[in-house]
Amino acid sequence: MKSRPTSSLRALGGALLVSALALTACAPGSGTPSEEPTSGETITDVTTDIESLGDVELVVWDQEVRGSQNDALEALNAAFEDKYPNVTINRTSQANEDLQQQIALALGGDDVPDVVQVNNARGDMGQYVAAGQLADLTPYADAYGWTDRFPDSVLGKVRYSADGTTFGEGNLYGLPQTGEIVGIFYSQSKLDELGLEAPTTWDEYHAALDAALEAGELPMVLGNIDQWPALHVFGPLQANHVPADDIVALGMGNAGASWLDEGNVAAMEQFATWGAEGYFGSSPNGTDYDAAWADFTTGTGVFLPAGNWLGADMEAVMGEDLRFMAPPPGLDGQVATTGGTGIPFSVPANADNVAVAAAYIDFITTEEAMEIIAENGGMPVLNTADLAPESGVQNDIYTAFSTVSEEGTLLPYLDYATPTFADTAGQGLQEALDGQRTPEEVLQAFEDDYAAFTG
Repeated sequence: MKSRPTSSLRALGGALLVSALALTACAPGSGTPSEEPTSGETITDVTTDIESLGDVELVVWDQEVRGSQNDALEALNAAFEDKYPNVTINRTSQANEDLQQQIALALGGDDVPDVVQVNNARGDMGQYVAAGQLADLTPYADAYGWTDRFPDSVLGKVRYSADGTTFGEGNLYGLPQTGEIVGIFYSQSKLDELGLEAPTTWDEYHAALDAALEAGELPMVLGNIDQWPALHVFGPLQANHVPADDIVALGMGNAGASWLDEGNVAAMEQFATWGAEGYFGSSPNGTDYDAAWADFTTGTGVFLPAGNWLGADMEAVMGEDLRFMAPPPGLDGQVATTGGTGIPFSVPANADNVAVAAAYIDFITTEEAMEIIAENGGMPVLNTADLAPESGVQNDIYTAFSTVSEEGTLLPYLDYATPTFADTAGQGLQEALDGQRTPEEVLQAFEDDYAAFTG
């Protein structure tokens, strides 16, 4: 499942945040409505001796509602309470859409949870950071050694400057448990029929697509009626033409890059060519995402560019015929692909029990916690290769994520870039596929959105 909320939900969350800030600004004693929100106060009194704090009720809001996710967190919660008998966890778990709406309303007041899962995109975490509603956990990162535990490519997904302007650098506002990677699923039997090996370079991948098309097979499966799936095709392709650092700047919505450079033009031209010449079939924009991958499991198509969250469901149908690979090495010579983390666990600035909350986040992201997550069917964000199943597509997925996050570049989801970029990019890629706009016109729209946000 795609764990990040849709653009419409982000827009709703942003609207709720604005409303909450407006109400706070007008409240008696809170200052005038023209006052700008300030960033959360820096934590100076760091405590890791949780047993000395007396009896504590730790309020946790999460969205780990699916079977394996829930089982892992329940096991970790029980272990945390065993370690700290003075702490009782009061857990509320609900679907992500409901949780993110509740967060937007709650963070503006004093009745907040101690720990909450906050989507790390600009439209969510970025706005809360700018409003001073999340605690900077950097002092606890130092105390617990999080910067040694987590690679920079992961921590960058939960870092913002104190004013929320810069994404990927600065203070630390949470930690994730799980990882996500966008790669390429493929049917081993289809490759065998075509006399091909799994491609290891982009030239080999293009050749495999051509061979599939010539043989009457659908080269790539894409269901893009909801617009966002095309970003998971374009993002990895972009890395073959654009330096990873530039993609990170664009995807994080940080100044200093441009959508109009030659590399982005080449990537968009290739994407549009795939659409025009039938590499996704006759109507990818009219095909449902879930229907598309379901068709792939029953023999339609050779390759399916998509995220790891489809692996378990497709493996249940395809068995050992289903394989997964990270995209071939990009322009920089290293593997770079779209990906990220599961929704991070954060601490509201007004939380009653910040020290216990930080200890909890530390506990559920240790190496031992990663083992529990893997045992329950999740893909842990740390030690992924070591915890991979011995065989099958999950082994492929775990290994690919480990390689990219530790040796390559885990590129941001492009719709992280600005609060409106999900709609801008989704519409633009649909129009590029259909030939409604030229690659240059689509990229100009991307540039306009990006430039308006970065100034």
